[in-house]
Amino acid sequence: LSRLFAEHDFLAIPVIDAERHVKGIVTVDDIVDVVQEEATEDIQKIGGMEALDAPYLEIGFASMVRKRAGWLAILFVGEMLTATAMGFYEREIARAVVLALFVPLIISSGGNSGSQASTLVVRALALGEVKLRDWWRVVRREIGAGLWLGAILASIGLARILVWQLLFHTYGDHYVPIALTVAASLIGVVMWGTIAGSMLPLVLRRIGFDPASASAPFVATLVDVSGLVIYFSVASLILRGTLL
Repeated sequence: LSRLFAEHDFLAIPVIDAERHVKGIVTVDDIVDVVQEEATEDIQKIGGMEALDAPYLEIGFASMVRKRAGWLAILFVGEMLTATAMGFYEREIARAVVLALFVPLIISSGGNSGSQASTLVVRALALGEVKLRDWWRVVRREIGAGLWLGAILASIGLARILVWQLLFHTYGDHYVPIALTVAASLIGVVMWGTIAGSMLPLVLRRIGFDPASASAPFVATLVDVSGLVIYFSVASLILRGTLL
């Protein structure tokens, strides 16, 4: 109904029954109120919490904590998997401590790219710009976007490592394979983040859930864990025979 108002600039639309008798009208003011309420709910869900049922300064303190604590607890449990993944690669970290320096860089880049993609697709679904049948078009766009975004971040990371090595000799004799490891991992993690972030809202819509539930923090948590696996897998391939 809101799209009908927007497309035709209506000020009001009559509501009729089966006998075509007018039962009332829906005005543009009614639509504005509903759209504002729905947009607020979606924004709060994207932020990683349940939607508040009252204005921020009016909702009860206990109710606000309850609505925020649920998702925080779920995300915290999810982040525990990150610690588990780090423990799985403990041997690699012990042999090449320098790898641990780039863990925040790698996983945050993947999480950020996934959050971007998720937000774009959630909004596109809300506006009717994307349908479930468009999933393959979305995947193709996000693969390309992820590849380019990853390449941009990889070039920045590569330059940073080379400059720091030149100025401070931070990374030892094997700084070139370390730089290549970080660059290749960034491309892989960012591309995976964009794909996962864009597909999760579509999957939720397909199974009947609100796509806004694919909140940015949830996507970031998901990509954090998988990003570690990608990073250390790439490191094992490139650094085998040198640091590993």
